[in-house]
Amino acid sequence: MTTTVAYADLPTLVGTELGPSEWIDITQGRINTFADATDDHQWIHTDPERAQAGPFGAPIAHGFLTLSLLIPLWESLLDVEGVTTKVNYGLDKVRFVSPVKAGTRVRATAAIAEVTEIPGGYQFAVDVTIESEGGTKPAVVARSLQRFYA
Repeated sequence: MTTTVAYADLPTLVGTELGPSEWIDITQGRINTFADATDDHQWIHTDPERAQAGPFGAPIAHGFLTLSLLIPLWESLLDVEGVTTKVNYGLDKVRFVSPVKAGTRVRATAAIAEVTEIPGGYQFAVDVTIESEGGTKPAVVARSLQRFYA
């Protein structure tokens, strides 16, 4: 569910909880494309037959693949009107809590922990949880830093 706010209202969002986002499919094709882009072809990601007998019982997404989906997931959580530029400023903390199996979906929830005024805009510290469909624990927890400029 997308929350839409005006740029002028950004300082009031501390403590706001957002989500859940739309689901994103984690297909074997997406995993293989990520493996090609990052040169990480470890068998637990890219060899479905071998991965069946591995520790997770199926191929799993790279942790960094799941993390990389933070941007489209975040964009489906918050829309800020009156912004000229949005910047992914970085991460303060990331944990890959549980694996994401090929053939499942992920979505995110977020809580805005801090809003800080910066030259020309605002910086958000956002506590994000990415969950895997059917999972009992989060797939990824992270503190993301996002900037909005007017």
